[in-house]
Amino acid sequence: MKMFLGGTAAVAIAAALIAAPVLARNAGADADLVAATDAAAGAEDGSLKPLTFGSWGVDLGARDMSVKPGDDFDKYANGGWFARTEIPADQASAGVDYDVYNLTQRQLRQLVTGAPATSQVGGLYQSFMDEKRVAQLGAKPLMADIAAVAAIKDKSEMARFMGASQGSFGASIVGGGPYADPDTPTVNVLWLGQGGIGLPDRDYYLNDSFKPQRDAYRAYIARTMKMIGNPDPEKAADAVLAFETEIAKVSWAIAERRDLGKINNPMSSEALAAYAPGLDWSAWFAGAAIPAQKRIIVNENTAIRDIAALYGKTPLDTLKLWQEFHVADNAANYLSDDWVDSRFEFSKALSGVTEMRPRWKRGLRLVDGSLGELVGEEYAKQYFPPSAKAKMETLVANLKLAMGDRIRGNSWMAPATKEAALAKLGKMDVMVGYPDKWRDYSGLKIDPADLYGNVKRSAAFEYAYQLADLDKPVDRKKWSMNPQEVNAYNGGLENKIVFPAGILQAPYFSETVDDAVNYGAIGAVIGHEITHGFDDQGRKIDASGAVRDWWTKEDAARFDAQAKGFGAQYATYEAAPGAFINPDLTMGENLADLAGLEVAYDAYHRSLNGKEAPVIDGLTGDQRFFLAFAQAWRDKAREDATKQQVASDPHSPARWRIIGPLRNVDAWYKAFNVAPGTKYYLKPEDRTRIW
Repeated sequence: MKMFLGGTAAVAIAAALIAAPVLARNAGADADLVAATDAAAGAEDGSLKPLTFGSWGVDLGARDMSVKPGDDFDKYANGGWFARTEIPADQASAGVDYDVYNLTQRQLRQLVTGAPATSQVGGLYQSFMDEKRVAQLGAKPLMADIAAVAAIKDKSEMARFMGASQGSFGASIVGGGPYADPDTPTVNVLWLGQGGIGLPDRDYYLNDSFKPQRDAYRAYIARTMKMIGNPDPEKAADAVLAFETEIAKVSWAIAERRDLGKINNPMSSEALAAYAPGLDWSAWFAGAAIPAQKRIIVNENTAIRDIAALYGKTPLDTLKLWQEFHVADNAANYLSDDWVDSRFEFSKALSGVTEMRPRWKRGLRLVDGSLGELVGEEYAKQYFPPSAKAKMETLVANLKLAMGDRIRGNSWMAPATKEAALAKLGKMDVMVGYPDKWRDYSGLKIDPADLYGNVKRSAAFEYAYQLADLDKPVDRKKWSMNPQEVNAYNGGLENKIVFPAGILQAPYFSETVDDAVNYGAIGAVIGHEITHGFDDQGRKIDASGAVRDWWTKEDAARFDAQAKGFGAQYATYEAAPGAFINPDLTMGENLADLAGLEVAYDAYHRSLNGKEAPVIDGLTGDQRFFLAFAQAWRDKAREDATKQQVASDPHSPARWRIIGPLRNVDAWYKAFNVAPGTKYYLKPEDRTRIW
């Protein structure tokens, strides 16, 4: 989750607490096609047809029947689709997530373009689509902000500017916002995390494998500095990149940042200033409009200390170059085409995408990010009927019952631990479709003739909205996603699971398909989010949301042994040449994928009420379940995008989210007669059995 719109220091608050959204669309969506089926064709033709596969929910033509299920179930289920699918030039990948995302974009386009220019939605979209005016203005809107950086006289002023950048354009070496207190989860406190870099992760600065991306970034910095009038842009680019490289050296690796035990470091403002004296914290907090705090959860504490020290010894002139670049970088997409094209030239190196998305899609992204619930309210009315909400709630209820059965039947949990787990499951809130209460955007001024100003005002409005929660009671009914988002998440300390209307569309979910398909597709997503409450980090949060490890030492030892073996499987998976999955980074998501699949399978059989599932098109219920699961994750990605995902994303690439869990599920072996000697066969005693 990105807490605020502005600034490169926008921190992924408590990544261990707010479980990463279940879908990780590959880099380059500028975020997570060839149509899924012939019936769903027309990504650009305005079609709003549902994407249902076939007559009952599985795309039978997508299979490659020449492949044995045990040799490669991804190719068995999706090989025909792989053969006929090319990745569109403006996408980092093609797959079901993109199919549904693109459908949602067409749905939103209809809503947004139908809004009058006098409305906030219509005015913001019009300001982005007015290419003639944007071209006429060129870099003029940006230059006042560049001048403001140039006028900074000392590091205290820079600290104030960095604090203010959280609600505007610019960068900060730290960033943060309110979230539930780990000790008292009913109250929001300030969380603070490391920042300061412009590439996706520290590894991009430090590993030779990312030299092409690093070179593209340096070239982009130089182009940007030249465009804002710097007399020696090459030297400026070297200075900016060198500063960020030093930040990267002391920053925490992403795997460490998801460890709740490591990131929970409470300090007061006074203690923080003494611990990390290189930064004028009073000035930073003043710029961020945050008063002195008695309690701050300092995430990457040693990194923040060392980055502050680095800031303290870095010349002001270097800091100003760095800040000027990031102000321009943040603003580039809202300036004339030369700025947009320059930024895209850099982003291509990260994602492998060769063509920019159409302007209307980029305009929708701005509206969606700035006025999400305003658009979402109308979206939910039109595309998520009460009947779909009711059916989805029944699915979730069955998944929770199945998870309860798994907990009660667990062989490695002590009775007291089972009791605590069941209490947490019982208190887990389920939110489906859209929030109970909609946001009020009336305080946000939108001018159809002022794109740059609209973006800045929107960022400031969002920042103020988030910051208003500081020191206030936690509102567990607030959402961290818009209703139209094609995703889902587990709320961590809030002990809730959230399923926006956007993901509740075929082929993930439909009111008209075979139940085995719904359970295999969206059911596995539901199970995934439920089990985040009991994974390697969820186990450290109790039913009330407080940070407390409620497992016995013996429970933890048995769990860790199984998790270690499961991680060892993933460490052998080469997602792209030279890019192997990091099991420490992906452990929580991998465990949720496996457990979610198993819980969904149990829930499907619970839904049969003891009856035998019918055979459809020669496929048993179990076969349809597993095929639906595999087809819901099908994805064809560019190599650079996959490498970026492996380096910086806690989710494994989609292929391994299919194969990795399935080869540990006994029912899959039985359903497809997977026998010893096939590539991904595991002996029963070698299969991971956690839930």
